[in-house]
Amino acid sequence: MRRGGAVAERAVRGFNARMLALRSSRRFGPLVRRHLTLVTYTGRRSGRKFTIPVGYQQRGDVVVIGVRMPDAKNWWRNFTGEGGPITVELDGVDRSGHATARRDAKGRVAVTVRLT
Repeated sequence: MRRGGAVAERAVRGFNARMLALRSSRRFGPLVRRHLTLVTYTGRRSGRKFTIPVGYQQRGDVVVIGVRMPDAKNWWRNFTGEGGPITVELDGVDRSGHATARRDAKGRVAVTVRLT
């Protein structure tokens, strides 16, 4: 791995750890959880299980995750094409769903999760 890649990976891990701490906070947790959730998925190639914090919007049984700086991230690529299974934590409960990722004409990426 390139040195820059290792530095970026450490920075992302640190950021995610801080977001998880905020999400668990008594004081700020309820506010943060309205906009930040955890998704769990299995990598297509690695077969490894990952849990990451993401920003989201929910409308009924549909959750939309906007991917900021998509070219710098890989997780959403697991859901291109036909998509795949994902778990989303909502109101303290893990909900299963099927996620598909789409890139629009402006290069923005959204992952749409249809809850089951």
